[in-house]
Amino acid sequence: MKRVFLIVLDSFGIGAMPDSERFGDVGVNTLRSCATSAKLHIPNMIAAGLGNIDSVTCLPKAAAPTGAFARLTEASMGKDTTIGHWEIGGIVSPNPLPTYPQGFPREVLDAFEAATGRGVLCNLPYSGTDVIRDYGKAHLETGKWIVYTSADSVFQVAAHENVVPLEELYDACRKARGILQGKHGVGRVIARPFVGDPETGFTRTANRHDFSLEPPAQTMLDAIQAAGLDILAVGKIHDIFAGRGDSEHVFNKSNADGMAHTDDYAARDFHGLCFVNLVDFDMLYGHRRDIDGYANALTEFDTWLGSFLPKLGPEDLVMITADHGCDPAYTATTDHTREFVPLLVLGKAVKPVNLGTRPTFADIAATVTELLGVTYSTPGRSFAKEIVS
Repeated sequence: MKRVFLIVLDSFGIGAMPDSERFGDVGVNTLRSCATSAKLHIPNMIAAGLGNIDSVTCLPKAAAPTGAFARLTEASMGKDTTIGHWEIGGIVSPNPLPTYPQGFPREVLDAFEAATGRGVLCNLPYSGTDVIRDYGKAHLETGKWIVYTSADSVFQVAAHENVVPLEELYDACRKARGILQGKHGVGRVIARPFVGDPETGFTRTANRHDFSLEPPAQTMLDAIQAAGLDILAVGKIHDIFAGRGDSEHVFNKSNADGMAHTDDYAARDFHGLCFVNLVDFDMLYGHRRDIDGYANALTEFDTWLGSFLPKLGPEDLVMITADHGCDPAYTATTDHTREFVPLLVLGKAVKPVNLGTRPTFADIAATVTELLGVTYSTPGRSFAKEIVS
């Protein structure tokens, strides 16, 4: 293969894993919840075999699927973006990244305040929209950072764009990233800028930026880059892998923006991997428990997919998967959900085949590198020979 387009529909789970209750998730299923919405219309993914995947019962099955398909198991101990993408990239994480259900310890906050010259508000697990509603006014009055976390391994810093310039916010997050190492090595430090006022309300802007922990071992991105091939990163991919491995990157303002960037890269003659993350599913709809919004976003992606597939050449293929779940109907929490994820593989050279239930997301890394002729060692097992002649 000359070009692989790997697209992560961030949080698009397809059903609870056997250990999901250990993660606080009972009976979760992101796809099934979306299938209850009249907004869901995904004929291209259904034709590819999404409804044929093991244990998917909420969609019709294609009589003659147009692609290869599988159900992927997360082998890592987590349900967050960082660990999910690292596993897609070839690294299985047996130990979870640290989380802070009671907030961060004083040693972390003292170091952050000393490094940035501003105090801290909140320091609790919180919804991102709720935290600016509840602490936005105090932030405007004091100039203190709004620091919060979630069930995921994240240190999030919110600041009003008219109070704290974006570059100061980003610099503060870089300093936090330097502090949060070792036992406090959270997966991501996230800059969360917002605008608005107490009377009309506060809203987050598109100027979010993630500062990730560096992967602990070589990923498929490193291997592909070392082989002299292209790695084109779209959306959060550059941040998730701490800027390691990509030869070019572009950030997204929305799913539509990310799909447009993917179209732009498809129009170019490159050799390697275009790795795409579309985060709106998770950020705008999963965490906000918006079933119709999530379903409509899937519909918009499916419509785009129908226009994208004809752009694939004879040596191109597209893989569609996810990094975890975020069931929009699960009201016990507003966090990610521990779920299996789908895999759809489409292209002119792809044989329609049921790849079954795979033991790890890392099978993707093993397959992508084999398809591109790149040597890479990973716990994953390649299915390249099963999908192409």
